This record gives sequence, structure tokens and C-alpha cells, in this order.
Amino acid sequence: MSQEKHDDFEAAAQGERTGLAREFVDFLSENKKWWLAPIIVCVLLLGLLVILGGSAAAPFIYTLF
Repeated sequence: MSQEKHDDFEAAAQGERTGLAREFVDFLSENKKWWLAPIIVCVLLLGLLVILGGSAAAPFIYTLF
């Protein structure tokens, strides 16, 4: 590995860490894949509904449908 690439790697490693959500937003903006955002939101909401459906909140969720 060249010295320049090694220095770039070390600089990136020393940089500020970002969270998963920030990484995803950066990915969407850089690659112009904004159509993925509603799909991910729907999948997350469905997962939340499944998790809450098995908890004490289930009777309150079922009354909504």
C-alpha cells in the first residue's frame, strides 16, 4: 500500500464517527437514491408494529385496525 493511501486511511480513522442514520442519509444523497427512503421507513414501521404486537401494547394497536 502506498504511503499516501495509508495516510488517507489514518486520517479517516481519526475523523469523527457518524451514526447509522447519518451514514444512510449520506448514502442517499451521494448516490441519488432518494426513492429508497420511503421503502426503508415502511419496513421500519412494519417492524415496529410487529414488535409492539407481541407486547402489552397489542390491545391498543388492534383497536386501530
